[in-house]
Amino acid sequence: MKVKELFRSIDLVGGPDMHDIEVSGISYHSQKVEPGHLFVCIRGYKTDGHKYLQDVKNRGAEVAIVEEIQDHIDIVQYQVKDARIALARLGAEFYGRPSSSMKMIGITATNGKTTTSYMANEILEKAGLTTGLIGTVNVKNGNQSIPSELTTPESLDLQYFLKEMVGNNVSHVTMEVSSAAMEMHRVESVNYDIVTLNNISEEHVDTHGSFERYFEVKSRLIREVSAESTAVLNLDDSYSASLIDRTEAQVVTFGIENEEGNIRCRNLDLSTGRARFTFEIVKGFSAKDQTVEPGSFEVELSVPGLHSVYNSMVAITIGLLNGIPVATIQAAMKEFNGVPRRFQFVYEDRYKIVDDHFANPGNIDVTLETLNKMDYNQLHMVYAIRGQRGPGINRDNAEVIAKWAGDLGLKHITATRSETHTTSKDKVTDAEVEAFMEVMDHAGINVTMYKELPDAIVESLTEAGENDLVLLAGCQGMDDGAEIATEYLRKN
Repeated sequence: MKVKELFRSIDLVGGPDMHDIEVSGISYHSQKVEPGHLFVCIRGYKTDGHKYLQDVKNRGAEVAIVEEIQDHIDIVQYQVKDARIALARLGAEFYGRPSSSMKMIGITATNGKTTTSYMANEILEKAGLTTGLIGTVNVKNGNQSIPSELTTPESLDLQYFLKEMVGNNVSHVTMEVSSAAMEMHRVESVNYDIVTLNNISEEHVDTHGSFERYFEVKSRLIREVSAESTAVLNLDDSYSASLIDRTEAQVVTFGIENEEGNIRCRNLDLSTGRARFTFEIVKGFSAKDQTVEPGSFEVELSVPGLHSVYNSMVAITIGLLNGIPVATIQAAMKEFNGVPRRFQFVYEDRYKIVDDHFANPGNIDVTLETLNKMDYNQLHMVYAIRGQRGPGINRDNAEVIAKWAGDLGLKHITATRSETHTTSKDKVTDAEVEAFMEVMDHAGINVTMYKELPDAIVESLTEAGENDLVLLAGCQGMDDGAEIATEYLRKN
């Protein structure tokens, strides 16, 4: 493709007259440059692509996109205001705007992006569609799959994956869209058919500077789509609900507590931890060529947790918006076994063991609300302190635990620093432990603190009695928890 054809998609600030230079590929990583490539100088957290212009010239690049002209380097340079936006638009143009050839579904939330995207994909696959899935765990192209490096890939890589999916006859793509992806314009040139923001709570504040900025960035997925799109919003979350009048998209609303939306959750039963409920369409809705009439049907989930109900309501709505039959949706939800560490039952015999990615106040709140609706004798919590996230998040997490402690009969917590089960970027500091302990002390909750994860888990399993529930709670520090617990049970 010629430079002048590629540049139709971007706004140039400066550079020479358009050349008929043939571009064989686009790169943003200097070591991936090949002869004939266009190199885009993006600025990252750790380095700046402008530093590598001479290297990419030596590797055979003929043209570069820069934010600042580098006069001392003999390579054709075109200047733009924002190289990341340019990279996204150039990638889409180079690969033939692939998102326009498929049904694109964008899912964002503080909690539940992965589970919701997998649920939606399960429904679409159950209907016999060839699907793509892009997210935290992997990039799926039909029957092919590769591990993910980022929740949402860099824009050029994303456009490449989408181009490959078009070539593989994928018809529907479900994407997790992170706040980092929105902030760094990775999804700048993706045309979405359906978008959703299920919930938002304090997370990644250190990345965005404030919660207000975090919400502003995350909500772009809803605010910036076209009138051709459909936005699925959760009325039980005030931030999600606030976007109803801030988007040009057709809006579909749902709720469990709030009953004013298009969709309601009726007759919710969480006594076993796994939900049964009635999915009731009170007000019909439509999207492009699909109309959904009022009606109701029963849903039974294999995955546990109140948060799974919220996730499933989004996924089911996505299925309906794509014309998937109700019977297919019901079967998919009953067969969906979940994503590891998202309120996952890892043992169900004499007592139950639940493994949960206890990440932030919003996640913890909905997890403990689920436990409060379940039937069991006594709760035993093993909590891995969150490392390298600062005292603030640990204090906030502890306050949510303290809030629910009375209802759950929780008077003792077994905590751990997981010293040999975390990498350096997740090591727990003394200040983080102190923040957690300060809240626990004030709430009158006794804490036994262990350095090592196995010791903490063994204590709780030893104390668990008939029909009790053991919660393995925590992020990176609890990643090995289920395996440790399972191995202990096998030997004992």
